[in-house]
Order: sequence, then structure tokens, then C-alpha cells
Amino acid sequence: MGVEPACPVLLLFLAGIIIWVVEAEVHYYDFVLAEKNFTRLCKTKSMLVVNGQFPGPTIYVHKGDTVFVNVHNHGDSGLTVHWHGVKQPRNPWSDGSAYITQCPIEPGHNFTYEVVFSEEEGTLWWHANSDWTRNTVHGAIVIYPPHGFSYPFPTPAGEQILILGTWFTYDVNKVIKEILRTGKDVPVSDAYIINGQPGDFCACSKEMAYRWQVDYGKTYLIRLVNALMNEEFFFAIAGHDLIVVGIDGSYLKPFTTSYVMLSNGQTMDVLVKTNRSPGRYYMAGRQYYTDNLFFTGYDKTNASAILEYRGKYDRLSSPFFPEKLPSYTDYDSATQFRKRLKSLASKEHPIDVPRNVTTQMYITASMDKIVHNFSAYMDYTLLSSLNNISWVNPSTDVLQAYYRNLSGFYTLDFPDEPPYYFDFVADLRDDSTHPLKGTKVKVLEYGEEVEIVFQSTNLLNASDEHSMYIHGHKFYVLGEGYGNFNSTRDTETYNLVDPPYLSTASLPVKGWLTIRFKANNPAGVWAMHCQEGRHLIWGMNTVLIVKNGSNPETSIRTPPPNMPSCASYPSIHKALEVSAE
Repeated sequence: MGVEPACPVLLLFLAGIIIWVVEAEVHYYDFVLAEKNFTRLCKTKSMLVVNGQFPGPTIYVHKGDTVFVNVHNHGDSGLTVHWHGVKQPRNPWSDGSAYITQCPIEPGHNFTYEVVFSEEEGTLWWHANSDWTRNTVHGAIVIYPPHGFSYPFPTPAGEQILILGTWFTYDVNKVIKEILRTGKDVPVSDAYIINGQPGDFCACSKEMAYRWQVDYGKTYLIRLVNALMNEEFFFAIAGHDLIVVGIDGSYLKPFTTSYVMLSNGQTMDVLVKTNRSPGRYYMAGRQYYTDNLFFTGYDKTNASAILEYRGKYDRLSSPFFPEKLPSYTDYDSATQFRKRLKSLASKEHPIDVPRNVTTQMYITASMDKIVHNFSAYMDYTLLSSLNNISWVNPSTDVLQAYYRNLSGFYTLDFPDEPPYYFDFVADLRDDSTHPLKGTKVKVLEYGEEVEIVFQSTNLLNASDEHSMYIHGHKFYVLGEGYGNFNSTRDTETYNLVDPPYLSTASLPVKGWLTIRFKANNPAGVWAMHCQEGRHLIWGMNTVLIVKNGSNPETSIRTPPPNMPSCASYPSIHKALEVSAE
């Protein structure tokens, strides 16, 4: 990795407001993806990782920096890499969303991403974005304040990245390929892991648990990443309170809690004070489960790592376990935790909640199925949908087709509301709304202020929490609740003062979630989907296209010259070449 040094910070004074100006740094990374053997739970398997590491390498930047990452694919399948929660202003070409902003990087090829950190500050993460490849291809992103500036809390004595992950004792990607062919359910993981290790409560793992050594009387910053494939996750440290200060690369009003809950794909910054008796304490987590046990089982693993004080004490005794770690199905603890998330909303870190909404959408998120009538029997294919549309990847990426004005790859008719209204949260075990499969997108004018109410449905009696994520934009979470959304009653509960500013948010089981954002990332083709791998591969996805603004600064950048080609579709690339002439 090479780094160009930054110039000194310049301060400008305008109308009494301090504005920072700095020539940011440029960083370079090489990511080499290749197979490597790893042993966990008494079994060895080969899996795709970056630079021989699991989890993968951490990217370190300051706010305002740019990173170039050259990804070399030495694996056996095409893939992309996505920079989760990074806005990428005017630069969807490096968003890394397979078949939406680019075609996969084929085996034996490489592609360099340009990742611009324009407004993010805190912790984010990167991951592969093709089927379930991100299960082993992921890592953290640490974004420090701009040079010359500090955290909005006392500088910690040190910091620790903890990446929460999922472990399968076999090559789960091969299983997922078969599931995509048959339409059946996905497997349950064999364990959850912290920084690549299951911890003391799993077979053949006790001596390999991740350990973090600390000094007494200090305050440390923990950077949490929920990189699990499907699950939301509770996390706690025995005997220690956590002070939550940031989420998804934005600062929060600090609050103290005995546990945290991370939506799938979410990141969180928490402070911990090492003021307990010197000893060993478990840092532990478990799944927050909201699905129906009638249909699916779940992984009851308690993932664990160990916080160890330096000094003299009895190291033979077992570490303490967090007594206040919520149980797997503790809906109330999850809901109460989310209600405490509020933006810092300070002079140095202001917020701008949209107040002039021009586009309103009401989007149902559903699990469903398509029934197939064969001559001798009936069968079904599982799928998921948004507003009764189950996403189908096109044969070339939507961004190329939109930019080159190519027809036939997508349609502009993603609906603003569902085709049917009914009691969405009732017991609907045998009902189906007969979803349509398609590549339908929603087009937004540059600068539009958008409000979306997501509504979870209970079709097939299979309501589940959904971790809703939008590429290229962050949004304000105005409110959430259980039951069917009521536009008269529920809007009275909205937080318009200091709502959290997120890129990923939980849609409650049998409930609703309201977000607002400004569509100010131009000519972007930005995916909007459930982050959970199970729901995403079944089609709980759509695309928002934001038109160009009125000048070059509000318009898409030109594409880089070496965008990956859709090698499986040579006729398409002939059309792309013609359109570029």
C-alpha cells in the first residue's frame, strides 16, 4: 500500500462557522482473492479469502480520503466487491453491486475500484457482492476524523475491531448454487464467529478463541461489524457497560447499555471502560431470531472472544459470561435498543432531515413462493419480493444499460405501492400474492426528497425482520412499529429532531419502518434491498436510478476504461461497443 501525504488543514471562517479544508490522502491496496485451507470445529475446508486472511485486511483512511483497491480474482467464480455504507458520490462505477453497477470480475482478471470517503466517519466494511461469497470475503473499514480534528468524545486509549461472522464446515457457495437452481431453503450455519474464531463454547475451539488484552483504568473504542450472512446479532461484554457513540459511519448521542443489537450488515462504534477487577471476561454474541420455528431452525451458537486484563490474577479460572446478553427471541430488548439510537446533531456534525417530501413510497417486504404444476406432482420455488416484484438480475449490469441508453435490460415501472392491500400481519400461512419476477426500477429526479414506508408481511406465516439497505445513500430513520402502518396514528410518532442517520436499518417482524433521504447521488444506479443473504438471493431487491442534476458537479462521472465485461454475453458487449462510439 502506498500513501501520498496530506497537506496541512486550513480553517476558513464564514458567518461564524468553522469550515475545514484539507487536501486528502490517496491510498492504494491490492486484494488478491484465492483459496486457502482453514480449520474450525474439528474440520478443514478450502475457502476464498483476501490476501490469505480471514477476516480480510482492514482499510484505514481519514474522512475525505480516496482509496484505490486493485482486486485480483484468483478464484473459480466471478465476483464483485462492495464498500458497504460508502456513498461514492457521482461514482456508481465503483459501487461493486453485481449486475447492477458492474458485471463480475471473472477468474484470472482484475479491476481497480476507486472508493471516495466523502461524508463517512467511524466504522464501515467491505465485502464480496456475488451470491454468498461475502461469507468469507469481507473486512473492516476504519474512517478517522479529518486531519486536525478529533472524535466528538475523549480520545480512547486504544481500539479493537470485532467482526461478527458465520461459519459453515463445508463450501456453502456450492450449496447456494444448487439452491438457486432448485429454489429451496438455505442451510443453517454451524457456528457464529468473532474475528474468525467460534470461541470456547464450540468443538475444537477453546484454545483458539480470539483474545484482546487491555490495561486497567482505560477507555477503549470497539468497532463492531455484523458480517453474518443472514442474522441480526446481540453482543455484550461480561461485567462491562458499553457506551454507544456511532453507527454506520455516523455519530450518535452517546448512551450507556449492557448490550447492543446490530442489524445484518450494520456497523457500530462503542466505548468500554476497563474499570472492573482485573481478570478475564467473555465478549459474547448470539443471534436475534425472528423467523417462524415451524419453518426454519436456527444456529444457537454463543460466539465468544475474551477480554483479558494485563496484570497478576488467577488465569486458570473460567472467564465471566455476560449475564445481560438477551435471549435469542427477545423482541423487546431489540426494539428498546433501537429506540435509543439518535443522531449526535451537533454544530460540527449537523443533520438535515428532509422536510419537503416529493416522492412517497409504501413498500411491502414479503416471503413467498411460486407453485409449479408438473404432470405427476406439484412443487414450489421459494422467493422474496418488494411490492410483489421479485428481482431478476439482467444479462448485463443496469448501470451500463442506463448510461449507454440500451433497451431491453430493465423496465421503469417499479410500483410506489403494493398491488393488493390486506391485513399484512395476519396469519396468512396458505396465502400467496403470486409475485412477479422482473427487473423493475424506480427513477428519481436529482434532489428529490423521498419517504419510504417499508411494511413487513406475514405471507406463508413467514414474517421475519429485514435489514433494509440502500446503496449510494444514507437515510434518516423516522420511526418503526409493529402491526400495519397507520398513516394518521404512526406519523405522530416520527422523530424529526435527531433521527439516526443509517445505511442499514431493521424492518420489524410484522411491522413497519419509515425512512427519508435526499436523492442527491446523481445518475447513480443504486440497489435497495434486504441485506440478509437468504432474502437477497431470492429477490428482495430493486434499483433506484437518480437522474443527473443541472451541471457537471451534479452529474455522473465518466466510466473507467476497464470495467469488467459480461463475458457470458458477447452479443451484449458488441452493443456496448457500438453505443460508446
